[in-house]
Amino acid sequence: MKYYYVYILSNKKRGTLYIGVTSDIVKRVYEHKNKLVEGFTKKYSVDRLVYYEITRDINIAIRREKQLKKWKRVWKLELIEKNNPDWKDLYYDLI
Repeated sequence: MKYYYVYILSNKKRGTLYIGVTSDIVKRVYEHKNKLVEGFTKKYSVDRLVYYEITRDINIAIRREKQLKKWKRVWKLELIEKNNPDWKDLYYDLI
């Protein structure tokens, strides 16, 4: 069965945030870390996986991504810190 991930990247604790969705989180974060993705994350060095959610439904993942993108910054910070208070790079737990 396929899984989908909504994820938040940051460049440092309480720094610049990026929200995305993918079906292969290890590959996608690797791409961000190695600056293989043109655009925002490359420009601002946003490559630390600080939060993610898993679902089996792509539509739920896309809706959640859109929802999080509309949230106030403080709500996003609270979500991250509730689950990852030290802003640990969770990528290394996945590989």
